[in-house]
Amino acid sequence: MVDFFGAIGRETAEGLVKDLEARLNEDEAVTDKATVDSAPSAFGPLRNRTWVTRQGVYVDRIASAWLIRRFIDPEAHFKFVSGKGYRPSEGELRFDMFEAEFTHEGDKCTFEVLLERGAPKDPALRAIAEIIHDIDLKDSKFGRTEVAGIRTLIEGISVATKDDSERIARGTEVFNNLYEYFKKKRR
Repeated sequence: MVDFFGAIGRETAEGLVKDLEARLNEDEAVTDKATVDSAPSAFGPLRNRTWVTRQGVYVDRIASAWLIRRFIDPEAHFKFVSGKGYRPSEGELRFDMFEAEFTHEGDKCTFEVLLERGAPKDPALRAIAEIIHDIDLKDSKFGRTEVAGIRTLIEGISVATKDDSERIARGTEVFNNLYEYFKKKRR
């Protein structure tokens, strides 16, 4: 599928098409996904990797990078590339991009997919996933009251810097604080 006009909902449509293709080819082995799906709880195969995503990170990629570094791969290195035609090198994992090992699946954003397949089960992380989903997919599925505030913070980060590493660093502080809030709130 080629989208020459950057249509709204393109990423969601690509995720749905990818999900359908995967269902049609269920018998075909997908080595990276199999490795990830069978990863031990210590995340051995996911440690000290280079995680690749598209340039111009925004809410789902910023939050996903935070989740990866904080809960999945503390030694993660991030690489930002053009969204089209990138072929990963050995040891690289792609997220939130076309044909990535971790990307939108069905009606789930990348953060939700990572949470489902690689991060600990944690109600505080689930709450953050719902916020990220509602901002990224713009469908108000979870109706979280925090969405407008977090969206504004992330937009502020995006306006303040075009550097993807800096966006992730600034977003990390937002998500660290949000995580602490939800951890304390459930007590």
